[in-house]
Amino acid sequence: MSDTTDEIRVGSSTLSRLRSRMTASAADLLAPHPGVTPLERGWVLPVALVWFAGRAVNLVLLALAYAASRLGHWPFGPDGAQATTFVNFLSGWDAARYGAIASWGYPLTLPIDDQGGVALNNWAFLPAFPFFERVLASATGVSWQLAGVLISVVASGAATVVLYALLRHVTTERAAWWAVVLFSLGPLSFVFVLGYAESLFLLCVFSALLLAVRRRYLLIAPVGILAAFTRPGALALALSLGILLLGRLLNRRRDPMPAAEIVALVASGLSIAIAGLMWPVIADAVTGVPGAYVQTEMAWWVPFLGEGHLIPFVPGIVMGWTWLGPLGVLLALALLAAVLWWIVSRPVRRLGLEVVGFALSYALFLFAVFLPTQSLARLLLPLAPLLADERLSSTRRRRIWSLSTSLVLQAVAVLLLWTLGNP
Repeated sequence: MSDTTDEIRVGSSTLSRLRSRMTASAADLLAPHPGVTPLERGWVLPVALVWFAGRAVNLVLLALAYAASRLGHWPFGPDGAQATTFVNFLSGWDAARYGAIASWGYPLTLPIDDQGGVALNNWAFLPAFPFFERVLASATGVSWQLAGVLISVVASGAATVVLYALLRHVTTERAAWWAVVLFSLGPLSFVFVLGYAESLFLLCVFSALLLAVRRRYLLIAPVGILAAFTRPGALALALSLGILLLGRLLNRRRDPMPAAEIVALVASGLSIAIAGLMWPVIADAVTGVPGAYVQTEMAWWVPFLGEGHLIPFVPGIVMGWTWLGPLGVLLALALLAAVLWWIVSRPVRRLGLEVVGFALSYALFLFAVFLPTQSLARLLLPLAPLLADERLSSTRRRRIWSLSTSLVLQAVAVLLLWTLGNP
């Protein structure tokens, strides 16, 4: 009896210490950054100028790559045909699939490859971007190619403005400013002038995080639902809202959480989670094939892994083993550990629970369901708020190094991940 009582006391003491540590961590993450200052009047214009400069650099690099591909008769796109007009060059690869969806919708029957598996098809691409593409093209008479590029460019501008506003709520003016500079001129920023859905998805994510920081929890729901039908990743946003709820509840003695805020946060999280799970259900219902969406996504894995099934949290490990054996597994785990270490490092933790919670959720989401292929760099774009890490901009030397590295890598990415290979 005495031993049992002692075990209960030890267990209770352990739980108490764990709760105390979690409460202290939540309080630390929810504490206001000491360097936060109010947004000054006229702040949008300088941010818009940075965005404009970024898009100008994107277009110059892409124009040079287009000219080189024309002069060298380089094959472009999955069909290996030479690029025709510059607008078509900006509308290749996934953009062409969005255009096909905007023009003809989704296939009612899944195509089958020679091995009897589901072949590549447009069910892998979510419907929000091609819907807006079709609306704009129909309303203005422009081609779907130009409509896609215009939506991407405009959404990238709005996303840049919202990103700066978000970061000004959680960090210093200098860190926020340089995060926007690196975001606008980063290696994969050229995606913002392509007919891709990334810009629209980033606008949704940054808007949701800004609303979370401002505690406008109920308004997150429609933004998150739009994100869920734009790009994969909205489930990470729903998880981050759950983390935020837990943190707020642990810290409620210092910062009371009204019942209305609890209800709003729960409602937004659940609605986004449901929306994030709906596209596979819709694909199954329309095609009549159970697992149609997952099988379609797996079709893109065949060149890397062959035919297989999705097992969450092991795709990267399996790919590492397939290509490099034990070394590949170690590299995959090391990459995940490095990302997680960066996210939980003190300079990043100072960005607050809203940003850190989403970054952790999104990193785990990518590790759970995506392969570390050439598309990984593009998939990391939603982690852009982490560019406000003060270590990237604390000195003049670091700012020059960060910016110059971004520009050089962007030129390389335009060549290798767009002109010569798929992104």
